[in-house]
Amino acid sequence: MRTSIKSRIILILGLFYFMTGVVFAGEPTDIVFLTWKTSQPKVWANLIEEFQRENPGIRVKLQVAPHSSTQYHAIVTQRLKNKDASVDVFFMDVIWPPEFANAGWLLDLTPRFKEQQRAKFLPGPIAANTYRGKIYGVPCYLAAGLFYYRSDLLRKYGFEPPRTWDEMLSQGYEILKGENDPALSIYSAQFKQYEGLVCDMMEFIWSNGGTVIDPKANRSTLAEPPAVDAVSFVRDRIIGKASPRGALNYEEPESLELFIQGKAVFHRNWPYAWSIANNPKRSRIAGKTGVGTLPAFPGHAPASALGGWQFGINRWSRHYDEAWRFVQFMTSHQSQRTLALKAGLAPTRRSVYQDLEVRKKMPHLKAFLPAFEKARPRPLSPVYQMISQELQRFFSRAIAGRKSNIPALAGVASKKIQKLLELGAMVQR
Repeated sequence: MRTSIKSRIILILGLFYFMTGVVFAGEPTDIVFLTWKTSQPKVWANLIEEFQRENPGIRVKLQVAPHSSTQYHAIVTQRLKNKDASVDVFFMDVIWPPEFANAGWLLDLTPRFKEQQRAKFLPGPIAANTYRGKIYGVPCYLAAGLFYYRSDLLRKYGFEPPRTWDEMLSQGYEILKGENDPALSIYSAQFKQYEGLVCDMMEFIWSNGGTVIDPKANRSTLAEPPAVDAVSFVRDRIIGKASPRGALNYEEPESLELFIQGKAVFHRNWPYAWSIANNPKRSRIAGKTGVGTLPAFPGHAPASALGGWQFGINRWSRHYDEAWRFVQFMTSHQSQRTLALKAGLAPTRRSVYQDLEVRKKMPHLKAFLPAFEKARPRPLSPVYQMISQELQRFFSRAIAGRKSNIPALAGVASKKIQKLLELGAMVQR
């Protein structure tokens, strides 16, 4: 009789453990981290091993997707749409949290990620992970648009880094005249029709006091003078003049190649470009490069488009607590310090920028920080992907056509974006 009761108790407990995800003492809980293929796999693997040593009750299993953000987005959304509970934690691009949160795929981290903890991070990444007053992701590392320049040429001609776009052009033309090199251009950036074009053009618009969307009124502002004037400036004074017309086909690699081959005085790119520009095996201008914040139009502040990656927790996960412990560890001061020193990734925690070893080994982060502090997320909307497509088409047509009617094009695109904003409002949960 006693044996029968004992067997029943074991059976009931077994069913309870199976239904709730609780495991027997001493048996680790597996959590799955879905990520894309990184170029520093050993650094990440070592961090995960360290987490497991400190948390012997949790075992992390990696699922690695392609490095392409587009392909990775498709994989993540497919898993989440299907309420796949086998994924616990995943990486998110900076533009995904509103889309995923609105779809109901993300665990609301507001009760766990308290305001006093959020204050330890830079403001841009926190804003990007906040949707309708709640926070759904924890920033791991960031990127922002940076302004690279030939420090040797500026020094040769007695210039300080330009603070305005007009000043950049005037310095550039004087340098071109003095160098007398027909292969040399003033400015190299990303003007091909893709997401990078949105980032570049938003920086011009923001630095002219403009926006493309007024989030408080849920209204498109693309056709208003600050935005139209900034786009006109790029068409009239950058494309085919300060930059070669070939820049209309440049993404990051092509624009960086022009700069590191010594064929551009100024260059816009992300933080990763610093190490390449200063690698003598790849760059002709190693040791001759400076970096700082992008210029602005007179009377306005410079602005950088925010990039980077964050951790989200699957709403359908059966292991919220274990997943949260993993996210906390991977975004801690020590982990971000490791990612900075060993993988060259820019931290999102303020304290890492004050770390003595980081400051000694990565002095360029001091020059990055002002841009990071000013970095702004792209429009926070559950339909951002569709808004981006409209922006890409508009920006490309506007700057590529020598006689394009920019106000008219902006008006058409603005109406389309307004309809998307209204659609976004309708689908908001």
